[in-house]
Amino acid sequence: MVEQILYRSLAPDVDLSLPLALYEEAGWITTAEKERETVSAILKGSLLFLGAWKGEKLIGMGRAISDGGSDAYIQDVVVLKSHRGQGIGQEMIRRLTQFCVDRKIGWIGLIAEPGTQEFYEELGYGPLVGYQPMLYGKR
Repeated sequence: MVEQILYRSLAPDVDLSLPLALYEEAGWITTAEKERETVSAILKGSLLFLGAWKGEKLIGMGRAISDGGSDAYIQDVVVLKSHRGQGIGQEMIRRLTQFCVDRKIGWIGLIAEPGTQEFYEELGYGPLVGYQPMLYGKR
């Protein structure tokens, strides 16, 4: 029997080693102790922090950050390399987007890494024409 993927919110008291492992595999942060505090703050500050679970194993995650009223960003979407290509990332984007739509949030954006635009376009996202993403402290 194939084990089903369950999608559910990560509670702020989740074992931080679970999302840390995904962040580390993506190369975004390390499992250093100071990073545990960062991940804890990320969990608490997200409108929704969604996990994809296979049994007790967290195999994917993503989050929506928002003021809860007008704008939202989809961020930190990652699936373990061993589980990619199965539609898990797509389902996470769909669920995160729908969560925001259900709350009548009218502007939902994300920043796609180079080479991933087609993935997001298939899910209804497109270029933000006429605007340039900016990052503080980078020149």
